[in-house]
Amino acid sequence: MKEIAVQCEGLVKTFEDAGALSGLDLLVLKGEIMALIGPSGCGKTTLLRLITGVTEPDSGSIVIGGKPVVGPSGLVPPEKRRVGMVFQNYALFPHLSVAANVAYGLKGHDQHEKVRAMLQLVNLVDHAYRMPHELSGGEQQRVALARALGPQPDVLLLDEPFSNLDAGQRIQVRNEVRAILRMSGTTAIFVTHHQEEALFMGDRVAVQNQGRIEQTGTPDEVFGNPATRFVAEFMGETDFIPGEVTQEGVQTEIGILQPGNEVSVGAQVDVAVRADDVNISPDPSSGAIILAREFRGMVNVYRVRLPSGRFIHSMQRHTVQIAPATHVRVIMEPGHGLTCFSGSQS
Repeated sequence: MKEIAVQCEGLVKTFEDAGALSGLDLLVLKGEIMALIGPSGCGKTTLLRLITGVTEPDSGSIVIGGKPVVGPSGLVPPEKRRVGMVFQNYALFPHLSVAANVAYGLKGHDQHEKVRAMLQLVNLVDHAYRMPHELSGGEQQRVALARALGPQPDVLLLDEPFSNLDAGQRIQVRNEVRAILRMSGTTAIFVTHHQEEALFMGDRVAVQNQGRIEQTGTPDEVFGNPATRFVAEFMGETDFIPGEVTQEGVQTEIGILQPGNEVSVGAQVDVAVRADDVNISPDPSSGAIILAREFRGMVNVYRVRLPSGRFIHSMQRHTVQIAPATHVRVIMEPGHGLTCFSGSQS
């Protein structure tokens, strides 16, 4: 069992507007990257502020590196928590060079060697004497990362660090940042509201909603086996098809579907179905009809109305072209069991 780097238990913080926490629990292991994802206003940034010590919780406890920083024994001030932070806007000092930015906060006679080591880690040694305004957005992000890693924090917090980058830069920089975190062995909590980014960055993913963590697990676990209806919806384009559990599977209007979790025969359930699980083909005799096609470059996503009036989506290759108003046969080909939730809410 790996050593625990950060443990939050029963964190409560009340605000009049969004961002409150209501009994949040989170455990981060040493050396892992925890991707924290959730909708705006669910309390992600509030959690980071509680961990850094900028904000005090109403109740609950936080342990960092085996040392209580929030709890019955009192509050440890932010400067003594050994927590690093990378901000959305990089927060570099514009009047200081790259090297001087990285050196800020470092102490000791070996400061120069530490700065060089950090610049080597982020591959910016040749940029040491440039000013922030002379760097690209991705380079500025790496400087901010080097500065945060310099004091060797017990945990590094990254709050939507790629939000100021364009799509192309975002993919490149996230690959670089993950590689840097992995090489340095840094424990990190990475906050995002992008599903793809969370699944790529995290060794584990924590899905937050309304001030609580609804599920924590590996990217495969969270995406493939959502623990709650919210997680199923938030971590993928999910439709819910009602049905009744039989000995053969779940009987639905699109056929018998195999449950991926334990359900009782006779129970009424909603089956979580994602667009990549669904195949369609033109069929004039079918009661299902295409309402719209959304072109996404490499794929088309079709919105299909079933005979009951419910909607389902189907993701097809960009070469599959089916016109709206075409009647289609809906075929389920997930290649795996589908998660079911009790009680029809559709």
